[in-house]
Amino acid sequence: MLTQEIAMEIVKQTTNRLNRNINIMDDKGIIIASGNHERIDQLHQGAMEVLKTGKSLIIPENDRQQWIGVLPGINLPINFQNVIIGVIGITGDPTELLEFGELVKMITEMMLHQAFMAEQLEWKQHLKELVFEDLLNEDINQHSIDQRLELIGMKLEPPYQVGVMEMKLNPLNKNELIQMTETVFGSQQALIGFLNVNRIFILTTALSGNNMDKRLDSAIKQLKAKGFIIRIGLGSIVDKESYIVHSFREAETALLLGEANQALTRYTDVETKALLERIDERTKQQFQERILGSLSEKLIETLQQFFLSNLNIGECAKRLYIHRNSLIYRLKKIKEITGYNPQVLHDAITLQLAIWVSQSKRRSVKKL
Repeated sequence: MLTQEIAMEIVKQTTNRLNRNINIMDDKGIIIASGNHERIDQLHQGAMEVLKTGKSLIIPENDRQQWIGVLPGINLPINFQNVIIGVIGITGDPTELLEFGELVKMITEMMLHQAFMAEQLEWKQHLKELVFEDLLNEDINQHSIDQRLELIGMKLEPPYQVGVMEMKLNPLNKNELIQMTETVFGSQQALIGFLNVNRIFILTTALSGNNMDKRLDSAIKQLKAKGFIIRIGLGSIVDKESYIVHSFREAETALLLGEANQALTRYTDVETKALLERIDERTKQQFQERILGSLSEKLIETLQQFFLSNLNIGECAKRLYIHRNSLIYRLKKIKEITGYNPQVLHDAITLQLAIWVSQSKRRSVKKL
């Protein structure tokens, strides 16, 4: 527990505040950190005595001769979980050091406890991410999953649902982000972890669709208030652990095919687009060119806004900042060029599919 890295940080923090040399010895009496770097790796006889007796040791100037290589000062045991794991020594006149020696000891033990807690959080977080990796495997190792879940004190129960959150701006560190998200969803009802630097997974367990929606809405509001720029893709609700991977793939697809300015995209919102992704590229290319090949970019943009306005001419005209008569003229022009009338449902579906195919092609080019 008392590593050299932690000991050096304790020495740095306390030496700067007290303007005294601090030594930290491990459970064998070896100096592992010191304000005087030349003393590192030396055996400290005073520390050996503290480790042997379990009591603090005061070494005044006139008594230092019996302790080889030891300077006057005080040496106090470092306790962690009722075990002495090392010794902290403060160099100087003991009469001046006694008043704040116990304070230094308390601060040292507190820093050790904080380091231990941080290490435990990191260890548990790693286990959560390993559990999620296991759930995505084709052949699930149930024994491994159950063991890891037991170590982190969690159970997975249906229904399950996976969300993938993508962040363009993250003002918090990894642990703060995970803890904030877990607070919204509940640590026992969500398995949360990092997929990569800017994406995290959220696997909910025993949470109904309505509750999931409420917590997602709360998470989005809180994260935006903290300065996050996020998008979330949400997969379908599934009732078996073996189907969690499908919900995850759907969540990734929702992120890929959703609108860039939309905070939350459900797979059901983009399911038709997802079906188009399965068609071979040559077929899609031929379809797009046949339907949209002769349209200008301006007319294609007009179509996109018309469909986003649910075929409402007044709403679309506002979106495009044009007069409704100008919009009607453009829609007639589209019909003349393509042979498809955007105001007729059957034709509108064909035109919408062609636009989605075009967008899919652009996404593929961006990836390259």
